Amino acid sequence: MFIMADANLINGHHHLTETYGLVVCGGNSRRMGADKSMLQYYQKPQRYHVYEMMQPFCEQVFISCNAQQANTIKDDYLFLTDNTLYNNIGPMAALLTALTNFPEKNILFIGCDYPFITANELQQFAAVYNASDNAVAFYNDAEDVYEPLLAWYPASSFEKLKVMFKMKQYSLQHFLKENKASKFYPENKISMISIDTNSAFIKALSSIKQGMN
Repeated sequence: MFIMADANLINGHHHLTETYGLVVCGGNSRRMGADKSMLQYYQKPQRYHVYEMMQPFCEQVFISCNAQQANTIKDDYLFLTDNTLYNNIGPMAALLTALTNFPEKNILFIGCDYPFITANELQQFAAVYNASDNAVAFYNDAEDVYEPLLAWYPASSFEKLKVMFKMKQYSLQHFLKENKASKFYPENKISMISIDTNSAFIKALSSIKQGMN
């Protein structure tokens, strides 16, 4: 069950307490055949669209990226390059890197491959996020799984994640299940659709453009 958090209402947005935002765009995007963080659904690369969408809810926002992507990020945006200690372990690398650099901060973790996520959805999430020192994630009840790249991880997650890393367990899905993370059920289920292929991108782009007309 959710309880109300000490989220401050700032400029009409619920500001997540002691939280840094992380736009997750690392990875090779092999299935897409292109860098997913550079795809444009809203007149700018998705990495920047998500970054700006997250800003009202967080103290600071960073683009999480690999070394190659770091050279392509505009000066106006903060970024965090994956720690080489965490190479080749998937999204957990981004989360561990952030918690290593900011061990006292909670992390709002949003993947760049969810083009249907909206500020309104984040507003609802921020308004009810769990303040009981437990992770909270979007939950796909149709698939009976958490969405680890649409989640809020408290600073207390760091020690548990370090233990998992030492045991070579790199699944954030596993982490959320084992720690009984709170479930957020978005009103708009389409927000949890991840776009991973070129054909899916073309379909999503068409859908978004139709919705904007």
